[in-house]
Amino acid sequence: MEPVKRIIVNTTAQYIKAIVNIGFSLYSTRLVLDILNVNDYGIYVLVLGITGILGYLTNAFIVTTQRYLSVYIGKGDYDYVKKLFGNSLLIHIVMGVVFFALLILLEDLLINHYLDIEPNRRHAAGIVYFLMAGMLFFSIVSSPFKALLVTHENIVYISIVEIVDGFLKLLLALCLAIVHTDKLIAYSTGMAIILIANFLAFAIYVLICYPESRVGLLGWRQRDKECVRQLLSFAGWTTYSMVASICQTQGTSIVLNKFFGTAMNAAYGVGMQVYGAVRFVSTSVLNAMNPQLMKQEGKGNRDEMLNLAGKESKFSTALMMIVAIPLMVEMDSILSFWLKEVPEYTSLFCNGLLIAFLVDQLTLGLHAANQATGKIKWYTIIMSTPKIMYIPFSIAALALGGSVSYVMVIYVAIELIMAFFRIPFMNYLVGLDMKKYARDVLLPLVPLFVVVTSGSLLISRFVNMQYGFLVVVCFGMLIGVLAMWFFCLSKSERQYVENFIKGRRER
Repeated sequence: MEPVKRIIVNTTAQYIKAIVNIGFSLYSTRLVLDILNVNDYGIYVLVLGITGILGYLTNAFIVTTQRYLSVYIGKGDYDYVKKLFGNSLLIHIVMGVVFFALLILLEDLLINHYLDIEPNRRHAAGIVYFLMAGMLFFSIVSSPFKALLVTHENIVYISIVEIVDGFLKLLLALCLAIVHTDKLIAYSTGMAIILIANFLAFAIYVLICYPESRVGLLGWRQRDKECVRQLLSFAGWTTYSMVASICQTQGTSIVLNKFFGTAMNAAYGVGMQVYGAVRFVSTSVLNAMNPQLMKQEGKGNRDEMLNLAGKESKFSTALMMIVAIPLMVEMDSILSFWLKEVPEYTSLFCNGLLIAFLVDQLTLGLHAANQATGKIKWYTIIMSTPKIMYIPFSIAALALGGSVSYVMVIYVAIELIMAFFRIPFMNYLVGLDMKKYARDVLLPLVPLFVVVTSGSLLISRFVNMQYGFLVVVCFGMLIGVLAMWFFCLSKSERQYVENFIKGRRER
């Protein structure tokens, strides 16, 4: 399949998966929040945030594995691809065991002494903590298998597994109503079982379909010091970047807990659910384009790699605008319809996280371009260090009497600064044409933003009916699609889409 056609097919598969899973995820959250109550759901979000800090670090190795696999597939060196996969699997297994053991050792300190959890719920929180630690282990070990699927651009299978995953989580939420044991423990147990099933679905498929994944017991036969050094060196700087992201996401949960308690964690948890549901827009584009971007760098086609990075930024931002802006306009109405009890400040967290993510998308393709080049040391230091400062900035703002809104203002401000600083830095690092990037990527997004925002606000003002938010969101997205077609796509891009659709109809 041609690269551009594969990108379109993979993006379509991700969108279908995401639309289905958004429905599953949002309704599941409504059920779980209602059944568990605000405080128990806050405990779940808090414990998940603690264990998720280490789980977030595994993304560094996913990115590293995918980067090297894609680059060496681009070079056509399949023997080294097998060696990379085997050593990556070995690293992930060791890392999973170490992280699991570390979390178990810290359980008493965190649950009974550090976190603000009601004494009568600490036993349940401890069980949830143990289950989350086990989930972290399987999540880590599954990373190389998923990275290999993304490298081979088999996004369709990933989408199928994730749709089944969303359905099983909805089924679990429905079953909670008839459970007579501790519902928080039952929910956490069910989530652990679903994650293990996810791991088996990825691992078994990869082992059957891709010969380079058959590396012997635990990848031990493929062990190679130089290969491990190469992976760990790249992953080390990627980990630093992930730590910075943790300070903004999971770190926020801990700061809010220390100042406001678990009820505020519930509000932030709902915000993260909405953020996670909408970020599919970016994920679909990234998963579809990043393997091609890495392979072009492996082939030595840097100009084409940078061209793809620009398209990745433009398309992910445009699609994000189409989805996020109408939702932000009607966020209060959507939350009131979705949840029986809306925790205070939920709308603030939802909109703040979406704005920050939207800003980041403007130059996100340049982040992928930097990873493709492998020159990540100074990029990571300069781009990630300000994010690490988010925690002390937030603590200082709250300690001085600032409101919760200050936390989100700091969050958005840091994302804005770092997003636009990528452009001159990549110009210095790899010769990015800044004028071309502004002309081809940023300027076409301005009319799209104006049209979608003004159109959604105008419709919202005149639609005064029950479930009116559905009208605003649907028409806002429709306006966005039309605006993207006329303002964001170049003539050649529109022509290619028309030919692709025409070819599909004829087939």
